[in-house]
Amino acid sequence: MKNIKKMKLYRHPERIYNELNAIGYKDGAPLKAADISPFDQYHYFGTDAIDDAISSLSIDSKKKIMDIGSGIGGPARYMAGKTGCHVTALEIQPDLHDIGSSLTERCGLSGSVRHLCGDILDFSEKERDFDIIVSWLSFLHIPDRCALLKKCYTILKLGGKIFIEDFYKRGEFDKKETKILSEDIYCAYLPTLSEYKKQLADGGFVNFKLTDKTDRWKDFVKERLEKFIKSRGRYIKLYGIDTVKDLEDFYEKMSWLFAGNKLGGLRIMAEKGDLSRIGGN
Repeated sequence: MKNIKKMKLYRHPERIYNELNAIGYKDGAPLKAADISPFDQYHYFGTDAIDDAISSLSIDSKKKIMDIGSGIGGPARYMAGKTGCHVTALEIQPDLHDIGSSLTERCGLSGSVRHLCGDILDFSEKERDFDIIVSWLSFLHIPDRCALLKKCYTILKLGGKIFIEDFYKRGEFDKKETKILSEDIYCAYLPTLSEYKKQLADGGFVNFKLTDKTDRWKDFVKERLEKFIKSRGRYIKLYGIDTVKDLEDFYEKMSWLFAGNKLGGLRIMAEKGDLSRIGGN
């Protein structure tokens, strides 16, 4: 993951402090999680996507959640603040982890959200008691999908569930698309829909439901770019020109990739099965 900063979305995470200052929060001041949720979600459709997970998985104060690729902690804080659940927010990038930890503390949610900096593939298998694993647009950065799903299986309780939003391959990418995916999106591998289903089944997951989100995400990234360009002057004043150029370049490439109709989006829900009963080792 040492080259993940090639993905320009992740280069200037401190921009959230500029947004907080703009709405009246001075450095270090206590925060309200609801006030920062418009700025701390890196995935598509913000807290609406988190609400879908809360509803679909019946998340409540008794649930223990793992958020893989938690970014600056937006989804974890939102889930914990809304439901009282306990979330382990695992993020591999130290700067995102540090910002997320600070924001969580300022929101008074440190008792409900535990921030860890590290790689999910190295996560201790001594912790095998998670009720739910969630992840929004982070699996795409981890090419060894089999090892990733095996780790998820291991740390979930029997009957535990996953709620994942991820990319998949709808068609064969050309050289330019492959290069942008690899270098600018930090996505070296994507399964097809059928491959994803097989990987889930081979990983011990059952009762899985894959919902195609491609059309909605295609519209989202197009509208995101248009809104950003329309407000470019504001963002230059708020973030500075270097950050604006990086974000604009990233948003343009994501919109272009989806417009090519070869990149797809999925919402994946599945349940940990009993391998001893479904033929596993």
